[in-house]
Amino acid sequence: MTLRYLLDTNILSEAIKPQPSLSVLEHTNRHKSELSTASVVVHELLFGCLRLPFEAKRRTDLQNYLDQVILAGLPIFSYDIAAALWHSQERARLTAQGKPPPFTDGQIAAIAKVNDLILVTRNIDDFNGFEGLTVENWFD
Repeated sequence: MTLRYLLDTNILSEAIKPQPSLSVLEHTNRHKSELSTASVVVHELLFGCLRLPFEAKRRTDLQNYLDQVILAGLPIFSYDIAAALWHSQERARLTAQGKPPPFTDGQIAAIAKVNDLILVTRNIDDFNGFEGLTVENWFD
């Protein structure tokens, strides 16, 4: 199967919550061979992990999840020149409309768009303004 979905931070972090969304878990299991993420999302996850106290069980659990699941097997797309070009155009367009997007969300959107992937996120509203971007919420 080909890669079809780019998972946002809130989708990837759902699996390690004490009571994860069954809908998200079902979708990720059903589409596991079609899943990917972005280098920007990996940064967000690592940053969140490294902010936790070194000796905290939550940090250890999150680090193990990142090492064994995300970094070890999930395809990760980088923010490359094609993404930068699309992102800059969309950022300029949205800013001219008085709707400047958060920079990181723009990077994630760009990576999904230029790689022809569906962005999966809980935060649909954060990505509504981007033209040509397909977004799904697996929490529904």
